[in-house]
Amino acid sequence: MFQDFLSLLFPEICHACDQTLARGERYICTECNVKLPYTDLHLHGATELNYLQQRFWGKAPVRFAFSYLHFRSKGRVQRVLHKLKYKGAQELGEHLGRLYGTLLAEHGYAAHFDLVIPVPLHRLKLRRRGYNQSDGFAKGLAEALQIAWSSKVLERVIDTDTQTKKSRLDRWQNVEQVFVVKQAEEVSGKRVLLVDDVLTTGATLEACAHALLQSGCSEVSVTTIAAA
Repeated sequence: MFQDFLSLLFPEICHACDQTLARGERYICTECNVKLPYTDLHLHGATELNYLQQRFWGKAPVRFAFSYLHFRSKGRVQRVLHKLKYKGAQELGEHLGRLYGTLLAEHGYAAHFDLVIPVPLHRLKLRRRGYNQSDGFAKGLAEALQIAWSSKVLERVIDTDTQTKKSRLDRWQNVEQVFVVKQAEEVSGKRVLLVDDVLTTGATLEACAHALLQSGCSEVSVTTIAAA
C-alpha cells in the first residue's frame, strides 16, 4: 500500500522512452523491451557472420566480440545510455548486465569466461562523475554468468580527450599507452570478458585487450551495451 502511494507521488520512468512504468516494470517498459534493437550476435559466435568480430580481425586477438544492442542516434538506445552515463542511473547498468548475462548463459557462454573486467575511467573523470557506467554492466553480467568480476585490475593512467570526433588513427594514438594492468596475478591464465558501454571503432577495447594479454591472461573477449 505504502509503495503504491509512493509510486503515485514519484512514478518511475522508463529510461528508454520517459513514459511512466506500469506496475511490475523496472527501468525499461515492456514496449521498449520489445522494440529495442537487439544484435543477437551471440547466435553467430566467433564467425564471419558476426560483423563485430570482424572489426578486431588483424588488430587484436579477441576470442568473442558481442554487443547487446545496436546504437541508433536519437533513439531508445541513445536515451538509455545517456541516462546511464550522465543521469546517475547506475542500477540500470546492472539491470542490462543481468539481462544480457542471462542470455549469454542460456547459450553456453558462461563456460568461456573466468573474469569480467570493465574498461576503467581515469581517476579524475571518475571523481567528477562519481561512478563508472561500465562497472554496473560488468557486475550484472558477472552475476548472471556466475563468474567473478573486478574493477581494480585495469587502470587508465592517462586522461584522454573525448574520442567522439577523432579519426580511427587518432583514436588509436589517443589510447595506445593509456591502460595498465595493476594486478597481473589476477588475470594470469584467465579468460577475461572485457566490458564497455559503447563500441565505435574498437580502439579503446583493443588497447585494453593488448594490455591484458601482455600481462598474462590466456584469452580476451569483449562485449558492450551497444555498438555503433
